[in-house]
Amino acid sequence: MIAGGVDFAARSVDVARKLIGVTLLVHGVGGRIVETEAYDSEDPASHTYAGPTPRNASMFGPPGHAYVYRSYGLHWCLNFVCREAGHGAGVLIRALEPTDGLDVMQARRGLGDPRLLCAGPGRVGQALGITREHDGCALNEPPFALRPAAARERIAVARGPRIGISKAAEVPWRFGLKGSCFLSRPFR
Repeated sequence: MIAGGVDFAARSVDVARKLIGVTLLVHGVGGRIVETEAYDSEDPASHTYAGPTPRNASMFGPPGHAYVYRSYGLHWCLNFVCREAGHGAGVLIRALEPTDGLDVMQARRGLGDPRLLCAGPGRVGQALGITREHDGCALNEPPFALRPAAARERIAVARGPRIGISKAAEVPWRFGLKGSCFLSRPFR
């Protein structure tokens, strides 16, 4: 499945890189994706490493769908499923540059600084109003919308180790828009 100019049937590491610069909207609220992380079923940091469970079932479904989980019992996090159905790979949306519905995101997050609205996966989920009900939804159908990066825009992408995990953290599957002030954490 292709959405926002990205082929979700590809490897998660390739999808994670290609998502940088794509605009993500949920019910018309969102922004430009500036940071992602890739995960694969053969990756000990992935929710799919031990196989399918009721919690991670969407990750084993068709590519181009949402996988939503609760982190530490507090924050809803949004992932995009990729590769072929049954494989268990995805891309975590770590940060956005807010562009659409700033007033809605500011109300949901209870703060005004646009740089902090979507700088981290839990913040992205809260700002976009992500809940478990979004789990399994197709990314090319409402409430989701993905718009490709502008064709004339040159996107410089940074790459580095993933953050916020204890297993396989050294794997360089974190991608971000170089120079963006909207990242969850700067690249080294």
